[in-house]
Amino acid sequence: MKKQSPFEFYPLATDTKPSVPVVEGSVHAGFPCPVDDAYLQQPIDLNKELIKHAASSYLIRVVGDSMIDEGIEEGDLLVVDRALLPTEKNLSICMYNGEFALKRIVQQEGKLLLMSGNKKYKPIEVSNPNELSIFGVVTWVMKKKV
Repeated sequence: MKKQSPFEFYPLATDTKPSVPVVEGSVHAGFPCPVDDAYLQQPIDLNKELIKHAASSYLIRVVGDSMIDEGIEEGDLLVVDRALLPTEKNLSICMYNGEFALKRIVQQEGKLLLMSGNKKYKPIEVSNPNELSIFGVVTWVMKKKV
């Protein structure tokens, strides 16, 4: 039986022009601030704001809890860019031994490790780097809080 991927993949719609109005100034948590149309700036195009390389980017929804200590929870939507090279500072979508995973790629004491962001999961040592495929670097994490 084939194991289910821990992610839901989504293509980017690059032919749309979504935009959100921007309010000039800042917001104070706990203090009401009336918004007047006079303070609105030009709308933000979310494609331009979130996507640097449209042809090599995609969206993916997280399933599971392996990155909760990194602030990434089940249901979060990630923007992933395949044009970027992974570093230890960022998170990557990887495939190792036929399984997809969201991990931090770390070199430590001559070993290549895939690190989870949850203490209950041990690092995965990459014994054969030829079996590791990188499917992109996470550039944005979107959360639904309502």
